[in-house]
Amino acid sequence: MNDLLVRARTAASTVCDPEIPVLTIADLGMLRDVRLSGDTVEVEITPTYSGCPAMNMIALEIETALHQAGIPHARVTTTLTPAWTTDWLTAEGREKLRAYGIAPPPPASTRRALFGETTTICPRCSSPDTEQLAEFGSTSCKSLWRCRACREPFDLFKCH
Repeated sequence: MNDLLVRARTAASTVCDPEIPVLTIADLGMLRDVRLSGDTVEVEITPTYSGCPAMNMIALEIETALHQAGIPHARVTTTLTPAWTTDWLTAEGREKLRAYGIAPPPPASTRRALFGETTTICPRCSSPDTEQLAEFGSTSCKSLWRCRACREPFDLFKCH
């Protein structure tokens, strides 16, 4: 990979999600591709869901990061297929979510095949004794839960 692409990927990888600022778009798996087309760096991203209100802000932040890295010609495109899945979250991203107080979704390899049933672990005390309070949490990509052990509410990043 040439130096320009390395600098571009590094710069784009530092952009944080505006709704969950402890995660970068690389942690989330939203950063799909960085390629060169003539003298223009093209960055391809996929939203966590098709109605994500943060996509314009993320695209602007990518353009700013590239400009600050000395890359004057850049284009950010959004692709919806294949659709983003929580399986694209990195292991580091899952740990960052947990440390931030948001329960990360389990990887596909640990989810049940039928009905997607899983045990939600409290990100604060690690108890599996939890209950869902509402389908939607602080944003529509999270649901609201409570731990029966420590009684603390928390968001669960929804499986997609």
